[in-house]
Amino acid sequence: MANFKGHALPGSFFLIVGLWWSVKYPLKYFHQKGKRSQLIHYYQHLEIIEAAMRTLFSVIGILAEQFVPDGPHVHLYTENHWIKLMNWQHSTMYLFFAISGITDMLTYLVTHIPLGVDRLVMAVAAFTEGFLFYHHVHHRPPLDQYIHSLLLCAVFGGALSIFLEVILRDNIVLELFRTSLVILQGTWFWQIGFVLFPPSGAPAWDQQDDSNIMFITMCFCWHYVAALCIVATNYSLVCCLLHRLKRHGGEIIGIQKLKSDHTCQKALLSGSDEE
Repeated sequence: MANFKGHALPGSFFLIVGLWWSVKYPLKYFHQKGKRSQLIHYYQHLEIIEAAMRTLFSVIGILAEQFVPDGPHVHLYTENHWIKLMNWQHSTMYLFFAISGITDMLTYLVTHIPLGVDRLVMAVAAFTEGFLFYHHVHHRPPLDQYIHSLLLCAVFGGALSIFLEVILRDNIVLELFRTSLVILQGTWFWQIGFVLFPPSGAPAWDQQDDSNIMFITMCFCWHYVAALCIVATNYSLVCCLLHRLKRHGGEIIGIQKLKSDHTCQKALLSGSDEE
């Protein structure tokens, strides 16, 4: 959808997924570091639920692109002309992310699927998103083209990171790097919506002004700094929370042990008194 809502919708999806990953991957990393194998079963259930939610988000995106009032309504060609190809491009992007979500679910539900296929399909989905957006803004004003081209940095960077995860699975550095780029995509989709389709009747940006392009370049860097801060903050919070819970659990175990030792001593003393 070539409007503000059409950019806010995918932006919200990417933000939700990115924020969730910024909590999930540190949790998983610290639990694996502590060798808590009993939690693997719970993480598998979480992965299935997450994949189902990502698939649902993608289906919602496809339906929104197709069945908005001015959408194509699943018509691609009629009366010698194409119908709403921009909506069809967005639908195709969502389609590949839906396939990625389904593949993720099957990876954990079917034992015969090779490890790494889920990451490979996710990388293909991210690459397809970038490929579509690269051919999405031809013959548009300079600012429109440029602000979408910046999005490609996050998209292709994420695709490369996910592809490396096929080989280096469960690498926390790659996972957090991917998370930061997904959050960047989410915030940048919102930024595109505010720049190209200002809500509430705000004045439109001058699409030909080079100063606007310079500002947008800086703004993109600021968005990524914010994404890195979010990832670092959530990582630190998870680390502190788990450390506090571990210390609290150790204190409880210590108190229980002291009580047990005290009970044993009382039993021994009472036994010796009887003798």
